[in-house]
Amino acid sequence: MVTTPDIPSRDVVNHDASEALADRIRRAEAEGTPLRLVGGDTKAFYGRTVEGETLSTREHRGITEYDPVELIVSVRAGTPLRELEAALAANGQMLPCEPPHFGDDATVGGMIATGLSGPRRPWAGSVRDFVLGTRIIMRQGSEQRFGGQVMKNVAGYDLSRLMVGAQGTLGLITEVSMKVLPLPGASRSLHLDMPLADALEKLAEWGRQPLPITAAAWLEGALHLRLEGGPSSVAATAERLGGDELLDGFWEALREQRLDFFAAEDPRALWRLSLPHHTPVLEVPGVTAETDVLYDWAGCQRWVRSDADAEAIRAVAHRAGGHATCWRGAGGKAVEEPFTPLDPVVEKYHRNLKTQLDPKGIFNPGRLYAAF
Repeated sequence: MVTTPDIPSRDVVNHDASEALADRIRRAEAEGTPLRLVGGDTKAFYGRTVEGETLSTREHRGITEYDPVELIVSVRAGTPLRELEAALAANGQMLPCEPPHFGDDATVGGMIATGLSGPRRPWAGSVRDFVLGTRIIMRQGSEQRFGGQVMKNVAGYDLSRLMVGAQGTLGLITEVSMKVLPLPGASRSLHLDMPLADALEKLAEWGRQPLPITAAAWLEGALHLRLEGGPSSVAATAERLGGDELLDGFWEALREQRLDFFAAEDPRALWRLSLPHHTPVLEVPGVTAETDVLYDWAGCQRWVRSDADAEAIRAVAHRAGGHATCWRGAGGKAVEEPFTPLDPVVEKYHRNLKTQLDPKGIFNPGRLYAAF
């Protein structure tokens, strides 16, 4: 096992602040004081506004264990994502879920808490798929470990993966163990001019074939593809599919929402539609042109600019078997209820879980829904 001093990156800072974090949580539990849990705060826009005393994980950072041979890394929650990715890249490895940063200060804890994945998601998996175990400070101030460093260690109630996307509402993540993967041997991106309907048809066809596609997005009349894998496979597929070379940096710009499509000054709200595979073109209210929609994840994730009513947009996504999240309100403003309202039965389970793990509501109260 490779320990921290042997990590191949001198930029990684190591500091264990778990005792200080646990002490503050114990006091908050005793006083009933709500806490606003933050890391780099680059994803504060994602979710509802939390009123509470800020508790930062930024001082709790560092890679605690890294075994490049076994493809496993354990890292503290306050570690900047860029430091972790640099350490992995030095060994020719990566985070397969390609998480967005949305700023230089993005942390590992924020990646886990939001559960957001990048363009590689449909082909490699989500953040949750690569989590092996976590350390979590519970409401009593005790740090508990769930899961382990191999998939078969995950047994019983899988609290580690439950924390992915919970946005800090169930406890404070202090450390996570993840599976990593080798960097691809070759990578090439293509730009193919084609109508949207043709692009979706082609993606459905190619999805049934063993092609090395790891990203697919349609925007402004063109399908953008990324091919990754062995050099010969990538070259042969690129020759077969044709098109032009795509400019470097497109996929990072898409992941980090730096494309013009995501311009904050747009007066309409920005919606994220999560849909099943092979969902056809949808008639979304408020969308007046194809340029108002960006198709990512081969069409499973669609970004829509619309000034239509939230219920109307969510109804369209629901009928298609998916759901819709208001990513950004009109004019870039926050919205009161960004997430799809829960079904009564699902809401009951959410409420019961919150009551069991955080009965006084000290962890990011109201971040997901106003009631808990």
